[in-house]
Amino acid sequence: MPEKLSSITEAVPQLIATATLHIGTPGAGLTEITGNAAGFIAQIGASEGALLVYLRHTSASLTIQENADPDVQADLVSALDRLAPEDAPWIHDAEGPDDMPAHVKAMLNGVSLHVPVRQGKLALGTWQGIYLVEHRRKPHSREIVLQFIGSRK
Repeated sequence: MPEKLSSITEAVPQLIATATLHIGTPGAGLTEITGNAAGFIAQIGASEGALLVYLRHTSASLTIQENADPDVQADLVSALDRLAPEDAPWIHDAEGPDDMPAHVKAMLNGVSLHVPVRQGKLALGTWQGIYLVEHRRKPHSREIVLQFIGSRK
């Protein structure tokens, strides 16, 4: 298929809006926050711009992943466990055996995402969702900063 660029939409930034989302995790695994992000965009009356999603922690991470088949989430957690196993010879274990592996997994996934916003909606693909990935076994309270830069409706 030949390359094709869509029509270009221009908007003058009129708005910088920021909020902090507090999420309690049940322990290791993925927690979808797409609805929270979409709700923030709707509440501020965003039109065109970019949403920054930033996690203020070092033992959890953010990702955009498939939101249709839960087996994908199980496989992703399993893959991260193979990449950073608890029984590796870690030096840092101040908070238990899952501490250092959690830091490695967070480094692999990252703690920030940018999502385009078009016509007041997150420009995610059909099967994409935004997830907080908890890498610790015990439940944790996590903070996510949502910041939109762009135009108003």
